[in-house]
Amino acid sequence: MAKIALYIFSNDLRIEDNPGLLAASSGAEQLLCLFCHTQSSRLDLPKTPAPLSNLRKQFLEESLDSLQERLGELGQQLIEVESSLDNTIAQLEENFGITHIYRSHNSGWFEYQQWSALETRFPAIIFKAYTSHTIFSEAELPFTLENLPSTFSKFRRKVEDLAITQPLNAPTNFPAKPKSIETWQSSKIRSQKRNGSAHFHGGEIAASTHLEKYFSSHYASSYKKTRNGLDGMTYSTKLSPWLANGSLSARKIISRLRKYESDIETNDSTYWIFFELLWREYFHWYAHRFKEKIFRFGGINNNPPNTAFYPERFKKWCRGNTPFPLINAFMNQLNETGYMSNRGRQLVASCFVHELNLDWRYGASYMESHLLDYDVGSNWGNWQYLAGVGADPRGHRKFNLEKQEAIYDPNGEFIAKWANEDYLSSLDSVDASDWPI
Repeated sequence: MAKIALYIFSNDLRIEDNPGLLAASSGAEQLLCLFCHTQSSRLDLPKTPAPLSNLRKQFLEESLDSLQERLGELGQQLIEVESSLDNTIAQLEENFGITHIYRSHNSGWFEYQQWSALETRFPAIIFKAYTSHTIFSEAELPFTLENLPSTFSKFRRKVEDLAITQPLNAPTNFPAKPKSIETWQSSKIRSQKRNGSAHFHGGEIAASTHLEKYFSSHYASSYKKTRNGLDGMTYSTKLSPWLANGSLSARKIISRLRKYESDIETNDSTYWIFFELLWREYFHWYAHRFKEKIFRFGGINNNPPNTAFYPERFKKWCRGNTPFPLINAFMNQLNETGYMSNRGRQLVASCFVHELNLDWRYGASYMESHLLDYDVGSNWGNWQYLAGVGADPRGHRKFNLEKQEAIYDPNGEFIAKWANEDYLSSLDSVDASDWPI
């Protein structure tokens, strides 16, 4: 029987260093490439993705346009649909006789369940998934997933000296697409053109350009000293948005980092870039290991924190209108740019849980909607960490906001740029008896 392959793009919007796409192409008589825009609601269980902000939508659309361009150069095209994935596959199977379906592994619980449901619904089709979103495959880890180390430090010591596979080159050709594909009614939906991020343009081409630009400078040599900056494009690598949706692979970043270390300099800062990629790696395997538990209020040990949900406080936090100017500045920066520094993410999460006493899942879900570099493991794993329900044996991580402001914004420049001049000085407008304050 002829192999008619379908490749489903998800968190791997690239053709370079994409082992699943290469496997789908190997020996196939025909190849179809698909991306499904999943429509789903926030905080449903089993967890489904939160609605995307306008900036995230545009970054995704730019990434898909770039992917379409790359595929077109090799005689392929990207089918985009907004209908459900299972019904789309049923139509493609009926129209084109799909025999094999490929994708990259995904650490999201929703995506895992969806893949399992597809395998059940289409027993005649061969399903295969490949690792592309992490540095290592599960088989390369020196422990089973059930024995994932309980802390990042233990994980790092076990994996940081492992050999890393070199990134795969982009294919030079693809199997033909079906001749009748042009008549198949796919729905390529694009939002009304709007201003996107001033600094991040989606897609594999832009990702490769930024990667080379960063390592052609000497910023990597001072990364450890500057990484806690709050604003600007040079204090950190800024590779995370492309890494998150798979326009860029972690292995390609590491390969370019090693070249920098060989040609320019190896020091604590260049190691720290690798160190941060290992943190990302840990949280991805953390999501694989704990599945739906990373969305549970009580976390991986089902130990609910002593927090609640106050709609007024949540709204103030989202809009940057709390009694804390530094937090307001971070939230306004996020809402306007789709990005926030690592230091900012820790502080707004700490404030959310400890100062505002809010259910951490709502903060994590808001970040999921707005961060250009959202990925399920890093986002939900870090929020659990700050809420004291995750992989931190020391429990809640609370930051002194005044001290943090004195350290990281001593002259008030960041607050002056991003915070509202007028903000509410109280958390609540009513007291516990609903009397106005």
